[in-house]
Amino acid sequence: MLHSKEGTIRIGVAFDVPPPWGPELTRARAESGDPQAATIPAHVTLLGPTEIDPDQLSAVEEHLAAVAADHHAFELLLRGTGTFRPISEVVFVAIASGISECELLAREISAIDALTVPRAYPYHPHVTVAQDVPPDALDRIFEQLATFEARFPVGGFTLFTHTGELRSANARWHPQRDYELPEP
Repeated sequence: MLHSKEGTIRIGVAFDVPPPWGPELTRARAESGDPQAATIPAHVTLLGPTEIDPDQLSAVEEHLAAVAADHHAFELLLRGTGTFRPISEVVFVAIASGISECELLAREISAIDALTVPRAYPYHPHVTVAQDVPPDALDRIFEQLATFEARFPVGGFTLFTHTGELRSANARWHPQRDYELPEP
């Protein structure tokens, strides 16, 4: 869905890839010609764009706080590239370690009625580095980042709200609230 339904708000949940790797991946995304690089920093999505009624926001925030309290901080290892082609014109940096933690968080985050909606694709944690760009640009970034590697701690996630149309120049994700994952 590209437009928010009237009377709803669009939310998402993610954690950013920290410096110096996040800015490096965002720069590579911009160099691929992906216009979303200008407004969306490198991140791992835990809940993709989801429409909710505004009166559900406080319940969602409470739910996210409970999910965060039930999980621990973990280490994430990004290594190499992957693609969803031919299903979707996307190249991504792969998660080599920390996949299970991302999957568990994503499953529990979406386990509230307000967030239980049909998804076009099964959840696969990754960092998008090119989307909906010409095939040669996808091939180029796939090769360019094939040896990319980064290891960093994930100490929390963020609830975002969205304004504008998805994938448009006026689209913006706004951080609403951070949720800390306790140390193990």
